[in-house]
Amino acid sequence: MAWRCGGQSNSELIANLAKAHIFNSELVEKAMDAVDRANYVQDKTEAYEDSPQSIGFGATISAPHMHAYASEHLLPYLRPGAKVLDVGSGSGYLTAVLHRLVKSEDKANPGKVVGIEHVSELAEWSRQNLKNDGLGETLESGEIEIIAGDGRQGYAAGGPYDAIHVGAAAPTIPEALVQQLASPGRMFIPVGTYEQKIIHVDKDENSQVTQKDIMFVRYVPLTDRDKQA
Repeated sequence: MAWRCGGQSNSELIANLAKAHIFNSELVEKAMDAVDRANYVQDKTEAYEDSPQSIGFGATISAPHMHAYASEHLLPYLRPGAKVLDVGSGSGYLTAVLHRLVKSEDKANPGKVVGIEHVSELAEWSRQNLKNDGLGETLESGEIEIIAGDGRQGYAAGGPYDAIHVGAAAPTIPEALVQQLASPGRMFIPVGTYEQKIIHVDKDENSQVTQKDIMFVRYVPLTDRDKQA
């Protein structure tokens, strides 16, 4: 089971997730192996547990297996050079993983990940985490950008996005995020209050939007800053 996949190091955590058949692709496995989770958590002693952890301000970093699932579900749209929006980017961990998946050697189209986080203190902390993980130049170049703002409104200035990841549960799918999805593109979003499920929101080449229920989950709510404990 996924929750038994923890390890004593990042490489052991990833290896155990692979043994549990959490990964469908080497691309996601290698991207997560390249991003040390210890750089993105508050409690380093639990960095490699396969469980969600508090990062303060009522926010959490999701369990590694959920980050793997999210990356796998978005992978068809995470080609080199793609643009991605990470809503509720928190500590910056998945932002870094997504960067690994879309970065390109093409200097004219290097790939870009925008993380948007409504807790300004977490946004600043995530920038420092990314620098500590060796991604300072990527921040300077703009290949990763961290925005302090309301993720429910997205970040239209950086769109449209080939892929959108939402890291907290919305009561309904925010229309602003659907509008910022590229054609074609996919959003991975948990939706619901007491009963939550992951939904794929797919937009095809003709801008036709479809939804597909994927699995039941439990996420913290996507909410106002002053309502977040």
